[in-house]
Amino acid sequence: MSEPVLKTPEAEGAPAPAEPRPVVDAEVAAPADGKGNGVGKKIGIGLAALVAVAAAWFFLSGADSESTDDAFVDGRSFIVSPQVPGQVVSLDVTDNQFVTKGQQLLRIDPRQYENDRALAAAVLESAKAQLAAQGFGLEVAKKNFPALLAQAQAQLAAAEAVAAKAQADYSRQASLSRQATSQQEVDAARAALKQAEAQVAAAKAQVAQATPVPERIGETEKVVGQLQGAVNQAQARLNQAELNLSWTVLRAPADGWITRRNVELGNYVAPGQQLFALVGTERWIVANFKEGQLRRMKPGQKVKIEVDAHPDLKLEGHVDSIQQGTGSKFTAFPPENATGNFVKVVQRVPVKIVIDSGLDPNLPLPLGLSVVPKVSLK
Repeated sequence: MSEPVLKTPEAEGAPAPAEPRPVVDAEVAAPADGKGNGVGKKIGIGLAALVAVAAAWFFLSGADSESTDDAFVDGRSFIVSPQVPGQVVSLDVTDNQFVTKGQQLLRIDPRQYENDRALAAAVLESAKAQLAAQGFGLEVAKKNFPALLAQAQAQLAAAEAVAAKAQADYSRQASLSRQATSQQEVDAARAALKQAEAQVAAAKAQVAQATPVPERIGETEKVVGQLQGAVNQAQARLNQAELNLSWTVLRAPADGWITRRNVELGNYVAPGQQLFALVGTERWIVANFKEGQLRRMKPGQKVKIEVDAHPDLKLEGHVDSIQQGTGSKFTAFPPENATGNFVKVVQRVPVKIVIDSGLDPNLPLPLGLSVVPKVSLK
């Protein structure tokens, strides 16, 4: 007896039942009450709050400060030029060398200027000798001219006495009778009288010539004055010669660095020719702030300065002064907006910032370096 055959659905052509899928617990698949979404929301809210705080801090910190990247290092520079012409016989410095005030930079051939000084000194000595001689003459004149006047007056008095005696003799001879005198004696008395009168006239002329004593002394004093002027002129020429000789040596006007050297040994230089530029040791900052940044800015406010060339160098200073004019006002061709179309352009005003601390002697700041100053407006 055969066993019964069990018929399966496949055998009967019916589709096979699907395989059973594992059942996942709903509490494990998704946290209850949406707690997963709550954590993400909290993280997003935290990030947004952090951004808001950072923005608020940035705004509040920026509200009490002003900064610009249109700023640079400035300082004093000097142009070194000769004041006398000549050939350079000694060149004692080179490019970018540090020098101290009064240090010799170069020397111009001094021989011509030494000769000029010697000649001026000789002329001065000659003028002084002439002045001294005329000075003695003035002292003599002060004594001689009054003495000559007194002598002339004495001679006049003597001549008048002789004339009086001659007049008396003549009168006596003329009054005698012909028997008591002779015509020869009368003529002799008359001749003696005329001679005495002539001597009186000559004495009076000498008195008149010797009378202007102050005028004659004054004339001598004028000669002394002229010679004194010649001495002064010779002294001035000597001073100028010595000055020219001193100018043959060019010295540094201040401490600093030699730049833009434009001379070589043996060159012939002329007065006013630019030979060196000397950059001094003093430094400050010129910051060109926009006009809207100046509302609360004033001298004395603290400034922090960052130097592009030296990021680790932190400088501190203060606002020294604000220029009374925009940068465009002092250009070669200031803008003229009275006619035609007008386009408003934000102006910038230079502000001088003095460096108080932070400078490193081993890190010199060349003029023109870019910096970023931040002015505290508190």
